[in-house]
Amino acid sequence: MARDLRLDAYITDILMRDLIGHDRAPSAFVVYLWLWRQTHGRGRANVGASLQDIARATGLSKSSVQNAIRRLKRRRMLTAELSSPTAAAIYRVNETWKR
Repeated sequence: MARDLRLDAYITDILMRDLIGHDRAPSAFVVYLWLWRQTHGRGRANVGASLQDIARATGLSKSSVQNAIRRLKRRRMLTAELSSPTAAAIYRVNETWKR
């Protein structure tokens, strides 16, 4: 059963063009969108997911997900916490335009 998803217009009007066109990083947009859906789209503050989980859900390779997360963290659009070096990260998606 499909549910409606209400995106902030900034995500499609500005962020998509910025990440895909300017940064030439479409994988970063896809990862951001998937993580946003898992958090803000479901009323949650954060989500735990492994790189493999994200890769499987988005259709990207694990290395593409790693690069995307690195870029998103550098731009402060995403924060990730690890409880141990081998644990799946807990991601918090930042909506930097709402500051």
